Amino acid sequence: MGDSAFPVLGQRLNDFRGLVRMQSGSLITSVFGDVVLPRGGHIWLGSLIRMLAPLGLNERLVRTTVFRLLKEEWLSTQAQGRRTDYHLTPAGQALFLQASEHIYATSPPSWDHQWRLLLLVGDLPLKAREPLKRALFWQGFGDLGQGKFVHPSADLKAVIQGLINEGLGAHLQALLPLQTQQLDTPNTLSDRDVVAKAWDLRDLAGRYRQFEATYRPILEEILSVGVESLSGDLALELRILLIHDYRRLLLRDPELPQELLPPDWPGHSARSLCQSIYATVLRLSEKHLDEVFQLSDGSTPKSGALLKKRFAPSRSSA
Repeated sequence: MGDSAFPVLGQRLNDFRGLVRMQSGSLITSVFGDVVLPRGGHIWLGSLIRMLAPLGLNERLVRTTVFRLLKEEWLSTQAQGRRTDYHLTPAGQALFLQASEHIYATSPPSWDHQWRLLLLVGDLPLKAREPLKRALFWQGFGDLGQGKFVHPSADLKAVIQGLINEGLGAHLQALLPLQTQQLDTPNTLSDRDVVAKAWDLRDLAGRYRQFEATYRPILEEILSVGVESLSGDLALELRILLIHDYRRLLLRDPELPQELLPPDWPGHSARSLCQSIYATVLRLSEKHLDEVFQLSDGSTPKSGALLKKRFAPSRSSA
């Protein structure tokens, strides 16, 4: 049975191909984290080009995007004769492994009832404040106003390293990182008040509902037709796009503890849906990768233990 048996999935892929130029850097980062890291972290550029062609990235776009990621020090190279392998830099790999703890987790994290704060206490030009605010937003921080940023569980050392990797290291002397606990005192802001002030959960909830509205019909279609009717290349395309879309959602999500979330928080069902689709297509996508994934020397590394930890019951899975 051909891929035409999956029109809902086909439509989602076609919709993405129309936007791929705007998201090429983010997509390639997702591919390195989800596909390349479990197979040793290296891939030949020619293999990457072939892998991404079905998603609408032509050779010129892949090369241009990879060279930009090299310049931004997300990727580095390793020459093998006349060919070159590409891999995430140590900083890029560390950031994705940190993100993996959230992407492939089966449940939200527990909370130690302490807030992580970054206070802008030094002099910082207005022009420099916006990039800093944007970088912290993409690390899940909420904005309390007047240079105060808050998060329930962020690793502040990793956050600071992330700012350095974003080229914002010159601003660090203006920041005061703190870890503090909300005291149970009357007539002061509660933890829920902090959440209401710092984050727009309605917008995030809407994005989670849209993710579910997009991907649940795809899962239902695959289960109805039969997963064995799905081709390996289509399974890989779905896997890449699924993790790409889910990762971008999690970048906006502070992963608030259950006690601070509204009832029936849609992030939980979105997580479960992502896990179900990933498990459904994993075997077929890995079989296809065994055919198309190559290093510069022509070898095909197998996936290692990193892949087996994904969506494992332990919260610390990567």
